Amino acid sequence: MIRYITIKSHSRTELINITDQVQDTVRVSKVNYGLCHLCVLHTTAGITINEGADPAVQRDMVNFFNKLVPNDPYFTHAEGNSDAHVKASIIGVAKTLFIDNSKLVLGTWQAIYFCEFDGPRERRVAVKITGDA
Repeated sequence: MIRYITIKSHSRTELINITDQVQDTVRVSKVNYGLCHLCVLHTTAGITINEGADPAVQRDMVNFFNKLVPNDPYFTHAEGNSDAHVKASIIGVAKTLFIDNSKLVLGTWQAIYFCEFDGPRERRVAVKITGDA
């Protein structure tokens, strides 16, 4: 069964910590040992795992991506969001994590981030959990 996490972004580009929502989905699944597959269902957003302790990291990443791929008039896509498509392709739309004893296996400082590149919008992440209940 696939479950969905709904995310509401508030800025054009932002990283949103969804670790707790994903962990809640794992808990509800009652899977003790297995895999948690995450897939962003949009072409202008992505998902990454990075430091969750210092918000400066997320600000630095947003600033870097905006400098790396600016929203520039040289793009030809009629909707004006080609930069968001490029950023999403660089980050990627899927991640898989281990589940051990009903908990996501993440490092001490790691968190799961939904990466918004064309907000503000309401978005969805598909979550598929497999394993032993």
